[in-house]
Amino acid sequence: MGKQPEKYILDIIEKYFPGKSLEIYNKSNLIQYFNLKSNAIHGNTKTRRSYANWYAVYSLLHFYKEKGFINNPEYNQFKGFKFTELFNFTRTLYGGDKLQNHALNNRVNGEFRNHFGSEQGRLILIDDKKYRLNPNYLYIDGEDLTEMFIEIVEEYINLLIEKDKELLYLLEDLKKLQNPQLKKNSLLNLINEDTEARIFEIFSYSILSNYYKRTKIFIGNSEDDLKEEYLQLYKTGRTNANDGGIDFVMKPGGRFFQVTEVGDYDKYFLDIDKVLRYPITFVVKTDTSKNIILKDLVDYAVTKSEGNEIIKKRYIDAIEEVITINELKKYLNLLNDEEINQIISDIELYYKLEFNIP
Repeated sequence: MGKQPEKYILDIIEKYFPGKSLEIYNKSNLIQYFNLKSNAIHGNTKTRRSYANWYAVYSLLHFYKEKGFINNPEYNQFKGFKFTELFNFTRTLYGGDKLQNHALNNRVNGEFRNHFGSEQGRLILIDDKKYRLNPNYLYIDGEDLTEMFIEIVEEYINLLIEKDKELLYLLEDLKKLQNPQLKKNSLLNLINEDTEARIFEIFSYSILSNYYKRTKIFIGNSEDDLKEEYLQLYKTGRTNANDGGIDFVMKPGGRFFQVTEVGDYDKYFLDIDKVLRYPITFVVKTDTSKNIILKDLVDYAVTKSEGNEIIKKRYIDAIEEVITINELKKYLNLLNDEEINQIISDIELYYKLEFNIP
């Protein structure tokens, strides 16, 4: 398959088949599929954790074992498990509470077929809205490997849990530092182009919310009715939520913020279209100058408008501001020790919420 077997997978196979781990790996398309879906344990910022795919298979393995089908020929006459039973189970698992139903219905089968073909049939068999794993993928050399498959999935999740806790350990260490500049420097080092996308959004929100709340404005219906208010930034949901193109909202004033990565400018304008070309501030995970990003966006707006001056103006007017890593670091450097401590607390809170850590 081109991708080297993960050590954790080979170690588990070795427990069950001493001296034959690579042989068993090469015989099992399901194990190879798990291997292909394991990139997230290495912290690749572009790689999703694929909880939906992992848990679709894991839920079927779980109930297969629970119902006593391991090495049981009666499974061949079994029609399958109910969708609600499987889906509700996946939502109880680590990181699974927001999962959708696509993986069970088609995503896993489509992806599995793309990698391994369909000679042995679909991985997940669906009949009259009931689901079961194809036994062709559960047996190797006549032996049911379900217990081993379950252990592989559970170890993958354990590795992600430990990975998720690494930042929390670091934040705990930061809280203990007495030197404000050391705290600040440590946070600055965590913000870079390699920062995982969801963590970057959490850092961006924590820095911007504490930076903007220093700013006081006067608002009212008339000069005699003016009231002092400090700017407040609100997070609209989780990082992978269907947020309609908006990640943060500022009150008062109603500014919209979208956190994104450099490169796919079409996505920027898709987000602009989602909010009917209401002005958006883009927070971009890049070290590139904001002026360069802004110029690129304007050039893209010219191309996308295809010579229509009205549409071009609407797109350009909808780009309210560009904030890059450079601005985030600048704002962070302006904050005092109390505000830095608040940023650390905010990162910890939203990180736990994002990754379902109690």
